[in-house]
Amino acid sequence: MQPVYDTLWRMDRESEKIARILRRAQVIAVVGASPRPERPSNMVARYLIEQGFRVIPVRPKVSEVLDRRCYPRLEDIPESVDIVDVFRRPEACPDVARSAVAIGARVLWLQQGIVSDEAAEIAAAAGLDVVMDRCIKVAHQEMTR
Repeated sequence: MQPVYDTLWRMDRESEKIARILRRAQVIAVVGASPRPERPSNMVARYLIEQGFRVIPVRPKVSEVLDRRCYPRLEDIPESVDIVDVFRRPEACPDVARSAVAIGARVLWLQQGIVSDEAAEIAAAAGLDVVMDRCIKVAHQEMTR
């Protein structure tokens, strides 16, 4: 069993890392963004827009989400991306991680409930920060309290 102080230290370090990531970010690509307002990806993207982030939806066969042009793949985005926020099943995440690396993103963020060690290894090996199983909206709200 881990000592309590060790667990708290790790939690503090993770919180510091997330705060640093969110303070530096301007452009967030939301992979799996849904045009349906009741879907979590839509709610999170809307929140991020309201907070002043430039959000770029990524989803094949959808032309627009939240009045923003939607791109079929990360590689189709014509500008730099700071965070790739992923709303996809874990088995799709390694390919998303490879794409995040290919476009030069700084962070791979797998939303709450999404864990992919393979995706994390791909991203981390290329120097990206990795956050898994955390909601970016909740993390931002915690940071701004």
